[in-house]
Amino acid sequence: MAWHIFSFLILSSCVARYAGGAAVDSSTTSIRDPANLVNLFIGTTKGGHTFPGATLPHGMLKVGPDTNSPDNHAGYDANPIWNFVGFSQMHDDGTGGSPPLSNFKLWPFQSCGQSDEFEQCTTSLSTRSVPRKVLSNGLPDDTAEPGYFSTNLSTSIRVELTATRKVALHKYTFPAGTQNPRILLDLTDDGQRSGRNPVMELDPATGRIKGDASFAASFGVGGYNAYACVDFKGDGFQLGAPKEFGGWVDDSPVKNVTNANQLQFFSGSQVGAMLTFTPRRIGPTSILARVGVSFISADQACSNAEQEISTFDFNHVRSAARAEWNDLLGRIQVKTDDVDPEIVSLFYSSVYRTHISPADYSGENPRWDSTEPYYDSLYCNWDTYRTLYSFMALHDPVNFARIVRGMINIQQHEGWLPECRGATDQQWVQGGSNGDPILGEFFVKFHEHAAALNVSGDALYTALLRDAEEQPQDWDLQGRQANDWKTFGFLPFDRSTGGGSNTRHVSRALEYAFDDFAISQVAKILNKTDDAAKYARRAGNYINNWNATTVVPGRENIVGMMQLRLSNGSFAFTDPRHCSVNDPTHSTCFLDSNNHDGFYESSPIVYSQYVPQDTAKLILLQGGNQKFIDRLNFIFEENYFDSTDEPSQQIPFMYHYANRPGLSTQTSRQVIAQFYNTSTNGLPGNDDSGAMGIPPFLPLLPRNLILQPHLWNDDDDQSQELQWEPKGWDGWYRVRQECQD
Repeated sequence: MAWHIFSFLILSSCVARYAGGAAVDSSTTSIRDPANLVNLFIGTTKGGHTFPGATLPHGMLKVGPDTNSPDNHAGYDANPIWNFVGFSQMHDDGTGGSPPLSNFKLWPFQSCGQSDEFEQCTTSLSTRSVPRKVLSNGLPDDTAEPGYFSTNLSTSIRVELTATRKVALHKYTFPAGTQNPRILLDLTDDGQRSGRNPVMELDPATGRIKGDASFAASFGVGGYNAYACVDFKGDGFQLGAPKEFGGWVDDSPVKNVTNANQLQFFSGSQVGAMLTFTPRRIGPTSILARVGVSFISADQACSNAEQEISTFDFNHVRSAARAEWNDLLGRIQVKTDDVDPEIVSLFYSSVYRTHISPADYSGENPRWDSTEPYYDSLYCNWDTYRTLYSFMALHDPVNFARIVRGMINIQQHEGWLPECRGATDQQWVQGGSNGDPILGEFFVKFHEHAAALNVSGDALYTALLRDAEEQPQDWDLQGRQANDWKTFGFLPFDRSTGGGSNTRHVSRALEYAFDDFAISQVAKILNKTDDAAKYARRAGNYINNWNATTVVPGRENIVGMMQLRLSNGSFAFTDPRHCSVNDPTHSTCFLDSNNHDGFYESSPIVYSQYVPQDTAKLILLQGGNQKFIDRLNFIFEENYFDSTDEPSQQIPFMYHYANRPGLSTQTSRQVIAQFYNTSTNGLPGNDDSGAMGIPPFLPLLPRNLILQPHLWNDDDDQSQELQWEPKGWDGWYRVRQECQD
C-alpha cells in the first residue's frame, strides 16, 4: 500500500540500518537553517498552483497575495503581467477545481483620485488593482521565506505578511508624504468570487471591523460561512482612531457607514469596509493589521486574534514562524558534499510543501462539537495517500496522529472517512476510499505507540470497516460503491444503481482493492485473523479487471490490460491509449459523470501498473521480468508516463521489482532533470497539496540521510512529554541511510 510504495522509494538506492540507540553524531548535520534553503516561488506559474505566502506547518491561516491571473488557485501568480488585487488570509496549495478560499482581502491605498478623497477610492476587485513593481531582471519585487512574504507595490507601499496558526499579521508601510493612508477590507471576494450575504460591524472609535459572508465550495456542491476580525495598530507610533471610516459596494465608497445594512447592495455585489488613518508626522507610516479568522463566529475570530497575537510584534511572530519551520525541516539532515545546490533547495522546498496541507482547523469545526483534532484542506486523499503521509510518518508522527484522529472523528459524525474536504465541506471523491490507506499507513507503522499518540485502534478499525462494508447514499462524496464491489469483485459499468456517478469503474476498482489491502494489514496487527484473510482476498480483486488479450494498437508485444467489465462477466474495450498524450480522441478523463471509459486522469496503460499490493503477480500477468521491463520502457519511450498526475508516481521505481534497481535510479534522474527545477515553472503540474513534489527526489538524496530525533510537547497532554522506548524511537527517527553507489 502507500507505505509499501513510499518505503520502497526511500530505500530504492539505500540500505537502511538503525542507529541501535546511539546518539546521532551531530557532526554529520550540516544544515542549521534549512528554512533558508526553501524556495517558496517554485511552481507559482504555469499550473503549479503553489502557495508562496506566510503560514505555519499545517496552519489554518495562509496569508498571501492575490493576483488577477486566471491561474491563481493559490492566490498568486509569479508572472508580473498580473496585478495584485489584495492580500487574503486563507489559501490552499497546489489544488485544481475552482480557486479555493482567498477570503477577506486587505488592500492599501496610498491616495485616491486627484483630490485624494475617500469617495474617490476605486474599491472593486477590477479597478483597485495596480501594476506590479518589476525589478531590472524582469521579476516581480517579491520576497518569501517560511512564515513570511513581502512585496513592494508600484504605489511605493511596502507589504509584509506573517502568521500564527489562526491569525494573520499584515504590515503596510506607506511612503513619506502620504496624507491619507487607507486600508480596505473585502468581505465578499474569495478565489471564485462566490461571496454572498455579507455582514459588517465597524467600530469608529477603535477601527475594529468584524465581518462574515457565505461562500461556495471550490470542488463540490456545498458552501460555508467564514468570519473575520480586523484590528489596526501603528508600528512605532500611536495610530489612534481612524479619521475616516465607512463601507463600499462595488466602486462606491460610502463614508460613515458602520454596518452592512446601511449599504444598498444586491446579490453578487462586492461589499466591504474601509478606514483612513492619520499618518505618522515624520517619515514613512507603518500600519499593522491583525486579522483573526474563524468558521464559528466573528467573536471567535476576535478571540483567536487576541490569544495568538496580543502585542502586534511583527518581528516576533515572523521569527517564531521561521523557528517552527526550522524545527520541522531540521529533522531531516542531508550531507551536501558534491551535491548540486539546486537539488538540495529543491528537496527542502518539496519537504516544506508537504506540510502546508492538510490544515489544522481544530476548534473551528462548525458542524459538531468535539475535543478531537479537526483537520481540513484534505484536497484530496486521492492526491496525497501515495506519498505525503508515508513521508510524514518518517519525521512527524504527532501531526500524523492528530490528522488520523481528526479523520476518525469525521467518520464518527458523518458516517464514513473523509475523502476530499475543503473549508469544512465534503467535496468530490476522485478515486477509492483513500482515507483507508492513510489510516493503514499510520497503524502499521505506529500501532505500538498508538495509545501514546491518543489514537484508538478500535475506532480506527471501525472507521475502516464502515468504508469497506456499508455503501453511503452518495459515493461521489464519501465512502465506496460497496454493494457492487462486494457482489461482483469489480464495478460493472452496465449497472446504474443510484447513489453516485456511474463512471471511473476500473480505476476505482483498482483503488478499492488497494484499500482492502490496507484493511487486511490492520486486521492482521489486531489479530483479527478471519478479517485479515477476507480483506486480503478482496485485495486480489484487481485481477477481475485484467483482460489478458487486450493489445495496445500498433504494439502487439504489449499484451494484457486492465479493462471494463459487464455484470455478466464479459469485457468491454477501452483503447489502452485512452486519456494519454497518444489518445486519438484527446480525452482528458477528468471528473466527469459522462465519462464511461473506466479510468480517471490516467490511461489504461498506466493504471495497468497499479497493483502495489501484489506487483509480483502483476509481473507474471505481464509475462515475466523482461516483458515487465519492456512495458515500463515502452511507457517512458512513448510518453505514457505522466509526471503531472498521481497514478504515474510509482512507475519510475518499478524496475526494482524486476531486479533492475539501476534502471529505477536512472529513470528517476531523468524525471528530475526533465520535469523539476527551482524556477517559478519548476513543477510539471499542480502540486496537489505537496504530494507531487517529493517522490522523484528520494533516490537522489546525498550519501547520508539522517532523520533527527525530536522531542515534542503534545498539546493534548498539557505539555506532557511523550516517553519513547528506544526501539520505537530508533526504529523511526534515528535512521541513517547509507546509499550505494
